[in-house]
Amino acid sequence: MNLARRALAEFAGTAALVAVVVGSGIMAADLSRDVGVQLLANSLATAAGLAVLIVILGPVSGAHFNPVVSVAAWVLTRRDAAPSVRGREVAAYVPAQVAGAIAGAVLANAMFALPAVQISARDRSAPHLLLGEVVATAGLIVVIFALTRQGRAALAPVAVGGYIGAAYWFTSSTSFANPAVTLGRAFTDTFAGIAPASVPGFVAAQLAGAALGGLLLVLLYPNSPRPVSGSTYQAAADQPR
Repeated sequence: MNLARRALAEFAGTAALVAVVVGSGIMAADLSRDVGVQLLANSLATAAGLAVLIVILGPVSGAHFNPVVSVAAWVLTRRDAAPSVRGREVAAYVPAQVAGAIAGAVLANAMFALPAVQISARDRSAPHLLLGEVVATAGLIVVIFALTRQGRAALAPVAVGGYIGAAYWFTSSTSFANPAVTLGRAFTDTFAGIAPASVPGFVAAQLAGAALGGLLLVLLYPNSPRPVSGSTYQAAADQPR
């Protein structure tokens, strides 16, 4: 039941995150024809929404909302006496995140009186966009796990939300940095959508970025202490379970 509760938190959190991303994109496109204003509104809403979701759900599941974060947490701490996340948790988290991402896109479509299930036609297959995803995902992994290894995981809501908000602007891909969210965004033909044919390339770039970020983290923090146990984002002592 404890694992089920954590998987539910990952489902709900990922669904809410995608609803924020897609819903704010729809609202921005409805209110302004200026693409810069649309991106600004979308990025601010996403950064703020992500920070709030980490605060609320971090004590339950670690607030990963992202398969590459869950897998990275397992890989980076699996040899520790008390790993941050175990294999069985990753196996429960990833399907919950994917299902939540799709549900969040469907919810956002429905909230704005659009067909609940759409297939995006927005092509994002250009090589420079894939490079942007490598950079965005590598940076996300470094930000999350550097804070953990520094013992400053309490700063994660602000740091992770701030990084994603900034990466909307400094990466060509607008920083999806999340395979589950990428798949979910294929189900909305709106500002935040991505064509299904572009999804495999984005996911491959995100996996490469996660590997690069993990390598960079180990090089930067080779002898850093690991968290005692529990959440990716918050010290175990602060985590009610």
